[in-house]
Amino acid sequence: MPLANTQFKYYDSNVLRLPADKRKEYHAQVDRLIVALTSKLKEQTELKVTKVVKAGSFAKYTILRKTNDDPVDVDVVFYISGKNANNETLASLTQTIYEVLTKLYPNKSVEHFEIQRKAATVEFVGSGLSVDIVPVIEDPWKPGYGWQYDIRDGSRVETCAPCQIKFVQDRKEKDANFRTLVRLAKRWKRHAELGALKSFMIELIAAYVLDTCGSEGSIDKRFRDFLMYIAQSGLKEVIAFPENGIIFPTFSDPVVIIDPVNKSNNVASRITETERQEIVAAAAAAVDTAHFASEENDIEIWKELFGPRFKVEED
Repeated sequence: MPLANTQFKYYDSNVLRLPADKRKEYHAQVDRLIVALTSKLKEQTELKVTKVVKAGSFAKYTILRKTNDDPVDVDVVFYISGKNANNETLASLTQTIYEVLTKLYPNKSVEHFEIQRKAATVEFVGSGLSVDIVPVIEDPWKPGYGWQYDIRDGSRVETCAPCQIKFVQDRKEKDANFRTLVRLAKRWKRHAELGALKSFMIELIAAYVLDTCGSEGSIDKRFRDFLMYIAQSGLKEVIAFPENGIIFPTFSDPVVIIDPVNKSNNVASRITETERQEIVAAAAAAVDTAHFASEENDIEIWKELFGPRFKVEED
């Protein structure tokens, strides 16, 4: 007998979802960083911060609460104007943000700051929160859009943080359980140790399944539909959205998931053929496990998918 929606929602609300008090705490911590960093950038550089947007899973309400397995990170997009969109600007911009962060938090050791491919990260040890400072060079002709660079290879991609947030909100309006399904999928991915399957990709695959299959059926069934789609498609078909229009570029990557805010960007471009096969095999095995768990109505079997913290009622 499948689990009822109320049981999955209990698990989501009490184990997966970020609690309201923690969300408030993280908002306050991030807001203090934004104010301080914006002020210092204005004082020390010629950079003009035109807008700051909290983005990523935190802003989309699809983030998982912090555990030993699930870190909590917040993307903060700083829109910058007055700079040409080129690689030299990116290198100096990222380094400048890194240097300002070390001055803002002089008591932090160097390992608490990191320059990644597209962001400078600061980790707050007390709360366990990691904040990715993402510089985006503003496109003055397209509100919300800008250029984000990869510091390693110099490539750039057009992005729109507010548009990505709206994309998830639009699916939430179509399906009240959409975010719950995304969080279930993220927990499965984490427990299955599928590092190549990023959170953003999970959101997009879940959105594609919603767009193509609709919102009918229980959470139990629709979570299995998510797994079934990955297993049956092999992630070999192009995943695209109404937001992309009907014409988009051709990609040669093993997995193609087109960014709903930029049809020229394949967000799955770094997944290798070996990783694709690993993800598909894990999903196929999970389909069988989930089906058996539903048939047997056995919580212990569900734990094979979500881990030992899975529960659907008070102990």
